[in-house]
Amino acid sequence: MDRRTFASVTTSAILACVIGIAATPAYAQGRWVKAAAFPDASEEVYGIAANGKMYVFGGLAPGWKPKGFVYEYDPANDKWAKKKPMALPSHHVALAELNGKIYVFGGFKAPDAGPPAWVPIDNAWEYDPAADTWKALAPMPTKRGSPVATAVNGKIYVIGGAAQHPGSNEPAVLPTRPHRALSTNEMYDPATNKWETRSAMPTARNHAAIGAVNGKIYVIGGRLGAAFIGVASNTDVVEEYDPGTDQWGAVRARMLTGRSASAWGVYDGRIYVAGGEFQNGQLMAAFRALEAYEPATNSWHALPQMPIPRHGLAGGIIGNRLHLVSGTVQSSGIPGMHLDSDSHDVFEIDGGAK
Repeated sequence: MDRRTFASVTTSAILACVIGIAATPAYAQGRWVKAAAFPDASEEVYGIAANGKMYVFGGLAPGWKPKGFVYEYDPANDKWAKKKPMALPSHHVALAELNGKIYVFGGFKAPDAGPPAWVPIDNAWEYDPAADTWKALAPMPTKRGSPVATAVNGKIYVIGGAAQHPGSNEPAVLPTRPHRALSTNEMYDPATNKWETRSAMPTARNHAAIGAVNGKIYVIGGRLGAAFIGVASNTDVVEEYDPGTDQWGAVRARMLTGRSASAWGVYDGRIYVAGGEFQNGQLMAAFRALEAYEPATNSWHALPQMPIPRHGLAGGIIGNRLHLVSGTVQSSGIPGMHLDSDSHDVFEIDGGAK
């Protein structure tokens, strides 16, 4: 074969590949749009949607001081409103929505005295957005911070987290002191205000993402070994839990990008995971990645990247829009540096009702 023939064959092969790729059915994408900036830019904010509005809780000031704020976003007028603060200022809480109420579980609080630290708590609260009121609930059986939570069939499952080792005399969780990630799985019944211990998650972790699809729960990514990114390891493991049988299934397809401290939301049978952070000896980074997990096909799909990399951000789905609010554009741990963003980016998912 001479050079001209080879070049012709090569060009034809490339064109065939390009045409083939172009003809392959594409996964539904979307587009990014801007919404009203968040009024109190902060790291460690936690988001959830209820009654067609977005709610953002938490915030963490320098010195690990919980801000404890609550803001409501109304997409109808693209405005934020400040609401009554959290009943107990805390950070790394778990949120779940059920029947228009928002439930807040666990987290860390500041110590009553002494230097800054993360003190795991067992508090549980119901926030009524319509009345802007807080109600204390039966405490969790296990004190822990940075669990995740979701509702299935009228019950709420609070999974994972971080706390001191069993039997430890440590009063709090610190980067340089012994502590662990947890596999704890506890179910809360709002109808009876009671807790039940369920089958433990196979992979102990914290700072994970979570979503419920077709009656099953998926715990995604997160942090192994410890609560602090500087000493922990991220994971890309996805595990499925069936509340009906109280059994964990086979490990699912790994995340495209293993990370922790992300935001997430569930829409049309898919779990969307956005942002997050990573550290090693050479790198301290926040992610721009937006990826969707589809349990029906056990597959991941990469979507257009976030306009701004962030971790510790709030996420929630309203209609076909994934709202991503505030957070920090740099991985935590740089002394004296605070790069909190007021950005409110919205990903409009193609093919959905707004």
